[in-house]
Amino acid sequence: MPELPEVEVVRAGLAPAIGGALVRGVEVFDERSLKRHDATSGNFEGLLLEQRMLAAVRRGKFLWIPLGSGRALVTHLGMSGQVLLRSPGFEESGLLRIRLAIEHPEHGEFWVNFVDQRIFGSMAVDRMVPTPDGAPAGFAGPAATDGANSWQLSLPSQVAHIARDPLDPAFSDAAFFAALSRKNTGIKRALLDQGLISGIGNIYADEALWAARLHYEQPASSLSTQKKRTLLAEVRHVLEKALAEGGTSFDAQYVNVNGASGYFAHSLNAYGQQGKPCPRCGTPIRREQFMNRGSHFCPKCQRLRAPRA
Repeated sequence: MPELPEVEVVRAGLAPAIGGALVRGVEVFDERSLKRHDATSGNFEGLLLEQRMLAAVRRGKFLWIPLGSGRALVTHLGMSGQVLLRSPGFEESGLLRIRLAIEHPEHGEFWVNFVDQRIFGSMAVDRMVPTPDGAPAGFAGPAATDGANSWQLSLPSQVAHIARDPLDPAFSDAAFFAALSRKNTGIKRALLDQGLISGIGNIYADEALWAARLHYEQPASSLSTQKKRTLLAEVRHVLEKALAEGGTSFDAQYVNVNGASGYFAHSLNAYGQQGKPCPRCGTPIRREQFMNRGSHFCPKCQRLRAPRA
C-alpha cells in the first residue's frame, strides 16, 4: 500500500489546488468507499457541500483536508486508491468511486476524483480533536496559513491513534529510542507499528534495515543507542530519497494527482530484489515470509546478532 513518500507526493500535489477552494458538488458512485464515514455524524455529501477546504495535511500514511466547518475530509488510499485532479468533463478510465466538484478563487473549477480499483481505500468526513502535545498535527507545507491556524493544532479522530512520522518536526527521537528499548519484538515489527512510528510500510522498512545492516528479526530491545540512531537516520534517508523520486510505483495503482508514476523502484536495494546480488557484498538477496507478506534482506550483511527474546 502507499507509504509516507507516496502519500506526501499526493498531498503536495493537492495543496496548491484545494487551499481556499469551495466544494460545489459531491457525487458518490460506490458507497463502499464511505466505509470509514460515520453516518450518525451526518450525511457525507451534506457535510461537504459548500465547505471551504483550508489545506492538505499528512501524518504518516494518512491524508486529510481541514474544512471551514471544523471537520476534516479524511482520505485513506488503502492498496490502490488514487486522488486525481481533473478538468470538468474528464472521462476517468479507472474505477471512479467519489467525485468532488471544486471551485478555487484563482484556479477556477476542477474535479477531485477518488479512484480505487480494490476498494480498500476510503473517504470520510470526521470530527477534529486537539493534538495532545499542542504541536501541529501533521505536515501541511510551508505555504499553509489560515489566520490563527487553529486547524493545524487539531487532527481527525480517526488519526488520533497514529504516531508522528520520522519526517515530522515534532517527532521525538528520544521517545522513539526509549520505546524500542521496551520492545522485544523484531525490529521490523516495531517499524511497522503505526502507533510507535508512522509512515513506514514493508518497502521502506526493508530498505532502511538493509542500509542499517540489521536483520528484520533482531530484537528491538537489543539495539545499542548508536544502532538506533543509525537506523533512524537510514529510515529518514530512505523516505526522503523516495520522496524526491516521486515514490515507488510497481504498477499503475499508485500515481500522483496528475496520474504520473514514481520511479524509486529503480533505487531499491533489498525489497523485491530476491535472487539478485546484494549491492554491498554480492550475496543473493533472500526473501522470507513475514506477517503475511515478505521480508527482503542480505543474509551476509544483515545477520541475526542475538536470539529473539
